[in-house]
Amino acid sequence: MLWHEFNLALRNVVRQRRRSAITIGAVAFGIAALVLANGFIQWILLDFREATINSQLGHLQVVRPGYHAAGKADPFAFLLPETLPELEAAKGGQQIKAIIPRLSFSGLISHGETTLSFIGDGDDPEGQEAFTKALQISVGRNLSVDDPLGIIVGEGLARSLGLDVGDRVVLMATTVSRRTNAVEVTIKGLFSTVSKSYDDIALRMPIDTTRRLLRTPGSHIWMVLLNNTADTDIVLAKLRNKLPRGEFEIVPWHELADFYNKTVILFNKQIQGIKLIIAVIILLSISNTMTISVMERIGEIGTSMALGVSRTGIMRLFLGEGVLLGCLGSALGLLIGKLLATLVSSIGIPMPPPPGTSHGYTAEILLSWNIAAESFALVIATTLVASIYPAWRASRMQIVDSLRHNR
Repeated sequence: MLWHEFNLALRNVVRQRRRSAITIGAVAFGIAALVLANGFIQWILLDFREATINSQLGHLQVVRPGYHAAGKADPFAFLLPETLPELEAAKGGQQIKAIIPRLSFSGLISHGETTLSFIGDGDDPEGQEAFTKALQISVGRNLSVDDPLGIIVGEGLARSLGLDVGDRVVLMATTVSRRTNAVEVTIKGLFSTVSKSYDDIALRMPIDTTRRLLRTPGSHIWMVLLNNTADTDIVLAKLRNKLPRGEFEIVPWHELADFYNKTVILFNKQIQGIKLIIAVIILLSISNTMTISVMERIGEIGTSMALGVSRTGIMRLFLGEGVLLGCLGSALGLLIGKLLATLVSSIGIPMPPPPGTSHGYTAEILLSWNIAAESFALVIATTLVASIYPAWRASRMQIVDSLRHNR
């Protein structure tokens, strides 16, 4: 019975070639546009997420309880020990890429007659290799174990001080004992991240030098970088079982990335708006096609009911035609979207610097099974809704009036 109804629906679609082609083309255009728009935004969010994780946050942060809430006011009250055996033992896992200690501080940087405030991070130079994807060294080179007095500074901070690679500066900071200490260091490189405001005030230096400057052997954060962001929750559960909860707190990246989370919400609302527009286009196209089809086949409907076809059967027939038009249009739209996404991604989309950044980038279009499935489901649901009224109208016709229409 299902095959018979499908065969009839297919014949009716093929019979009205021009009208069916226009409807299928409208659906395909809408789906291709949705796939490209959604894929473009999803690629931007994916790239932004990875840049945020790899340049600043890491996938997981091991800190003292309450550090992120009160650590800015009293950072030295939340120092971690120099080594954590439980974390050292986890380094050999396949999911963990690197575990890097970080000691955050702030102070004054002086060059010549100019002195500015800064925020600094003491990082393990060997671990900095894990950050090369998002922390771009624009001039010079990164931190090195062989040069403990070499630092890297953000492009904005270097511009404010007139710094270049090779220049010597003096850093002043408050030690754990609340005294002032200073160290003379050399600029080894300039870096940029996804946040221009961060680059305007930030610098990074070897953690051993930072510990000597602050006169402490500890660190504020142990950053855990993973090979795959999808494993965040799995590794989070494992580490929470290994580390005492009263002494350590493990915070995943998505609880710290406030700007990223708000950007995702904004872009998702835009995608919902695009989906609504596409749904309206499909709804009008299918509804118009089905209504015209019903009006042209009044006599045919009366003949079918006179031969014993039930009103439910008539309704299923027209619903099947509408859904079939939607399926054909969505399949064609997904194919066109796939081809265009591949072509555009191979060429790249030059993008200007987003708000808050200083460098542009080359975007692509991400096409995943989730995007395809969501688009296909949207079409099926919309075409089904659009076909209900014309199908119901066809099934409510009186047999005598429909047969008289043939005359």
